[in-house]
Amino acid sequence: MLELYGHPFSSYTWKALIALYASETPFTFRMLGPDHPENGARVAAASPLGKFPLLIDGDAEVFEATSIIEHLWLHHPGAAHLLPADPAEAAQVRMIDRVFDNYVMGSMQAVVDEHLPGGGMDQVRIARAHANLERTYRWLERWLEHYAPGEAISLIECAAAPSLFYADWVLPIPASCPRLAAYRAYLLALPPVARCVEDARAYRAYFPLGAPDRD
Repeated sequence: MLELYGHPFSSYTWKALIALYASETPFTFRMLGPDHPENGARVAAASPLGKFPLLIDGDAEVFEATSIIEHLWLHHPGAAHLLPADPAEAAQVRMIDRVFDNYVMGSMQAVVDEHLPGGGMDQVRIARAHANLERTYRWLERWLEHYAPGEAISLIECAAAPSLFYADWVLPIPASCPRLAAYRAYLLALPPVARCVEDARAYRAYFPLGAPDRD
C-alpha cells in the first residue's frame, strides 16, 4: 500500500492527492502535525530540507510533488492519463507544470512567506511577487487560447489547480483574464480537486493573509 505524507491545506500535497484520486490509486494518507510527530520525523529524514509531500512505495521514498506524479505514472498507472506517451508532448506538459509551480505557486508563496509569523512584510518583495503573478496570469490567458481542457486530469491539472486556487486568494485573477478565471472554476469543479478543497476547508483560518469568503 502506498503512503502519502502531507497536510490537507498544503498546495503541493494537493498536487499529489489530485493525481492519486484521479488515478483511483489506493493509498494511506499520513497526516503531518503535532499529533503525529512520527510522521514529521519520517518526512524530515527523507529529503534534504525535510519538505512534504512524501510518497512511500515499498523501499522507495519519493519527494517533490512532480516526481511523485511521475513515479505514479511509471509504476502505478491508473485511470488518469497523467502524461502523454509521446516524449515531445510529455516535455511540453512538463514545461507547463514548471510554469504553475515556479511562476504561479512560487510567486504566491513569496507573498505568503512575508505574512507568516516572523516574516518581514517586505513590501518590495511583495510588489515583485504581485508583478510576477500579473505577468504570468497574462501569459496563461494567451496559452489558454490553444489549450482545451477536457475531462481528463494530467500533470498540468494537478499543478494548475492548487496554484490557481491559492494565487487567486493572494492576487485575484483580473477581469482582463476571463479564460484563466474560467479555467480556475473548471479545475475546482473536478471531483478530485473538489475533494481537496473540502478537506482543506477546516484549516482556512490558518491562511496568513486571511482566507476570503469564497473558493
